[in-house]
Amino acid sequence: MTGRQEPAGGPQGGQDAPERAHQDFSRSLSYGDYLRLDQLKAAHQPITDAHDEHLFIAVHHVSEVWLDLIVRELRAAMSLLEAGITDAPLKMLTRVVRAQEQLTNAWEVLKTMTPADYLQFRHAFGQASGFQSAGYRMVEFLLGNRQDVMLRPHAHRPDLHGPLQEALSGPSVYDLALRLLHARGLLPAGALERDLTRKPVLNEEVLAAWLTVYRDTETYWDLYELAEKLLDVEDNFRRWRFNHLTTVERTIGFKAGSGGTSGAGYLRQALSTVLFPELWEVRTRL
Repeated sequence: MTGRQEPAGGPQGGQDAPERAHQDFSRSLSYGDYLRLDQLKAAHQPITDAHDEHLFIAVHHVSEVWLDLIVRELRAAMSLLEAGITDAPLKMLTRVVRAQEQLTNAWEVLKTMTPADYLQFRHAFGQASGFQSAGYRMVEFLLGNRQDVMLRPHAHRPDLHGPLQEALSGPSVYDLALRLLHARGLLPAGALERDLTRKPVLNEEVLAAWLTVYRDTETYWDLYELAEKLLDVEDNFRRWRFNHLTTVERTIGFKAGSGGTSGAGYLRQALSTVLFPELWEVRTRL
């Protein structure tokens, strides 16, 4: 009788056998130790017995981790852009785009929670709201969506307020891109002089500079690539905001938000914000 022969040492002795994996972690880091999973899971503390509060907390915990990564990658890209480097930041901005996709997909999981499910625990967290997310606010500030009033919810936390204040008054990733246009002789210095603590508005001189780039991509390929990558970031930012709005509408309708805003009405208004206006308008003017 013939058949398939086992490797030397039998099935448990093969090099692919699970028994060959490390088993003793009394003196070295295990997977859970390295990721500090006990601490991570300990932060998951529902206030009520409602089944869906676990979902609600998990989605927001995961989202905050992605936001933290986005901030880190944006800052790294901005540091390189400030040094005049245009190619390496593209990798970091691509990572931002991929992380944004995960953030947007998180709303799809939260949408499985019905209005009745949400009302079982909504009362428990009082005025707490995603509006108060320092991570999200930092992303907005680094992308150029700035308003002084957004600092106020963090006034009681100097460790959060300080970095946000610094980001509010410093250049955004788009401001750094405009400085590159100036360095290449495409944009006059006067076009860079604006109030960095305010939302961006369309500037005809900036638009003219980007038109030059888009009409001669061979000469300005690096700036063209950077512009398109920035547009990817804003495109995904819009998708996230839209999914946020639809999730809120299907969960609480047009009730006021827990943080004091009008809820869906506030989110709908936020959809009109344009981070990089010239990059969108350039398509019309080409």
